[in-house]
Amino acid sequence: MTLVESAIPNATLFRHGKVREVYEAGADRLVMVASDRLSAFDVVLPTPIPDKGRVLTQLSNFWFGRTSTIVPNHLLETDLADFPPPFSDHRELAGRAVLVKRAERIDYECVARGYLAGSGWAEYRKTGTVAGEPLPAGLLESARLDEPIFTPATKAASGHDENISRAQLAAALGGDLATQLEDVTLALYRHAHAYALERGLILADTKFEFGLLDGALVLIDEALTPDSSRYWDADTYRPGGAPPSYDKQFVRDFLNLQGWDHEPPGPALPAEVVRGTTERYRECYTKLTGTAL
Repeated sequence: MTLVESAIPNATLFRHGKVREVYEAGADRLVMVASDRLSAFDVVLPTPIPDKGRVLTQLSNFWFGRTSTIVPNHLLETDLADFPPPFSDHRELAGRAVLVKRAERIDYECVARGYLAGSGWAEYRKTGTVAGEPLPAGLLESARLDEPIFTPATKAASGHDENISRAQLAAALGGDLATQLEDVTLALYRHAHAYALERGLILADTKFEFGLLDGALVLIDEALTPDSSRYWDADTYRPGGAPPSYDKQFVRDFLNLQGWDHEPPGPALPAEVVRGTTERYRECYTKLTGTAL
């Protein structure tokens, strides 16, 4: 096990996540370290994906820079040399760690969907709704929606996240904050969808996490990565099925073929699936940023 997959000596762990560790770095700062762990169906798999942590971190940093005029974010520093000790002493953290402002996390995921896919498609087939909101009848899988929709979800520390309605979010957080979360989420999605489309990718859906810093809304965690988003190739996209994607759907498809029940522990991944997943993550990064990782 490498250092980034275990504890950092002389650092205080703030939170252990499915794919990240967060450490204290003073009273108002945190260091987030993205591992190469992969979570599928909300279960952390035993097989790491090489370069995944670097892709997630550096692609998030790219998007934080592009979207800061839409909503502020928590990012403070990306150059490890400017991190406080002990983090600055561990060169293996370079490219996969960020220094951020410590915000009060809002414990709901804010999902924007521009296309009918994933859990949204599964719900629509059963009830004609997504997150409890009715959609027009007769839509095909992966169809583009007339307008992107906001479908919040609970954020589970372990186990499965669950879609909730906009009314449920408003009841939990208050109408003003819920409306602000919806407006910002959809603004971020529209911006990212237009940008990605120019580079040959369709951003089908994505999820964001937000926090409050001195009462103001800030974007936190990660942004528009292959872990939190569903990207398709624009040239081959056709509604009526599930297009190949640049996210971990490649892994999900493999796992489903194994007959796994989506409960822990997850199965190990063979070398060809690991290699294919790494290639997809890296290709997504290159297409979006125009540079190789």
